[in-house]
Amino acid sequence: MPRPLFSRLAMAIGFVALIAVGGAHAQSAGSLFSELDGSWSGRGSVRFSDGKSEKITCRAYYNPKSAGAELGLAIRCASASYKIEIRASLINQNGRLTGRWEERTFNASGEVTGRASAGKINMDIVGGGLTASMSVSTEGSRQAVSISTEGSNLKGVTIALSRS
Repeated sequence: MPRPLFSRLAMAIGFVALIAVGGAHAQSAGSLFSELDGSWSGRGSVRFSDGKSEKITCRAYYNPKSAGAELGLAIRCASASYKIEIRASLINQNGRLTGRWEERTFNASGEVTGRASAGKINMDIVGGGLTASMSVSTEGSRQAVSISTEGSNLKGVTIALSRS
């Protein structure tokens, strides 16, 4: 896989970590992140503009701080041909999400903005040459993540996560 495409793929998968944090029911600033504490894992696929796709496996680690109003996270994803590691820091202010993310292997970073409502998160991600829209819905201990990208060969990512 060419390095620029690989870099954008890594960033898009990193966004999965960012939106998955908002998947819990948005009841209060504290409970949104506190409910995610611990390890989550899942599988999914990455779709490219040429119609090809590749399977991925991910593991996410969430660490709520400040009584659950802030969240530190790390996510690792791998396919048959690559591995990535994303780190992020998010803040929830009454359902309004903001934060920063970075993918250290490719030296990419950016900002996250979004809104949380009961069982649903919608976010916009910008940085590292990629723009993406993401949504996540949560039911119990399962999360469904969907990412659509613009301006790259990467078309989208879908992942199903569950509490480990």
